[in-house]
Amino acid sequence: MDARVLLATFCLMPEGEPGGSLLVDALAERGVEAAWAVWDDPAVDWAAADLVAVRATWDYQRRLGAWRDWVGRVEKETRLLNGGAVFDWNTDKAYLETLGEHVPVVPSELVADEDLVGGLRRALARWDSVVVKPRVGAGGVGVVVVDSLEDDRLVGLTPGPWLAQPLVESVRTRGETSVVVLDGQARTQVDKVPGAGEVRVHTEHGGRSTLVDVAPEAERLALEAVRAAEALLEQRLDYARVDSMELDGRLVVSELELIEPGLYLDLAPGSAGPFADLVLDRLG
Repeated sequence: MDARVLLATFCLMPEGEPGGSLLVDALAERGVEAAWAVWDDPAVDWAAADLVAVRATWDYQRRLGAWRDWVGRVEKETRLLNGGAVFDWNTDKAYLETLGEHVPVVPSELVADEDLVGGLRRALARWDSVVVKPRVGAGGVGVVVVDSLEDDRLVGLTPGPWLAQPLVESVRTRGETSVVVLDGQARTQVDKVPGAGEVRVHTEHGGRSTLVDVAPEAERLALEAVRAAEALLEQRLDYARVDSMELDGRLVVSELELIEPGLYLDLAPGSAGPFADLVLDRLG
């Protein structure tokens, strides 16, 4: 196939996500020329690509206006996996409230700048310990756990609005499960546990990630979440990552990542093949 694909990344990772060369190689094996490109590099000709896949644009939350403008331009010029409407919906973690009408999720309280005290008071009345996180955010940045309005860490909150959720105690022991779904199929499961004294499972905060076989319960919830999102958005999703935690004896969705979920290629190099197959199908 004579086709060119651009894999979008950001300036601090010009070679893409960890193991990113595996994607380029897997696409080359299928006759597709692929390259990593920094999303805000003015020298990149996105229109020359037959398809663009957002893969590692891990600064979009800091530059949301410019990011949305870029997405809009790319989508006018070529095929963009998942697409701008999906990205817009998924950017604000308030989507969890809507998703929660269809699949079990970690419950949330939306907290606005204009009602910071009121929102936090309502959350603390519902749950003894509350996790507060920016509604537009990534990588666990800005996440704090508080038990009262007098907690000094609230003074240094990152810009709002925020999401307040109960502290799910199982995250300290069982951790969080991530299932990567490609073209409607659960392909990879990675179990993540936080470091000592943390609730964030990200490696940059001391967390550890382990590749495991996809468990039936995690797969079932992941596919239910993807199908629910597809119904809400009225379109097929090319890819997704579904994070879940154990709450009250069952798995519930903690996050549905539809913008730029990593493929864990450093842990699961075999994931490059199914992603390349997905791209090949969409080039079809």
